[in-house]
Amino acid sequence: MLAVGLAGVAPAAVAEWADWADLPSEQARAGLAHAISNVAAVAFYAASPTAQLHRHSTKGRLWSLGGLTALTVSGALGDHVAYEQAVGANPAA
Repeated sequence: MLAVGLAGVAPAAVAEWADWADLPSEQARAGLAHAISNVAAVAFYAASPTAQLHRHSTKGRLWSLGGLTALTVSGALGDHVAYEQAVGANPAA
């Protein structure tokens, strides 16, 4: 499942980048923080199986925990951007 998740990173990043380019500055800053935490999560999750393949299971678990932490931060930032700052909300609805 980790490999499938990592495989979906590039298309999701392209879509997010396209949305981010049109944001006002305050929303763009929050979006940038969201993107940075996503990059950290991807790096941690990519390091996890690498460590486990080299028979460092404890390091692999710690990398996964780091990925989960970064993903949690990213989710909170994404929630803030989408709901608190109403990015992508349809005002006519």
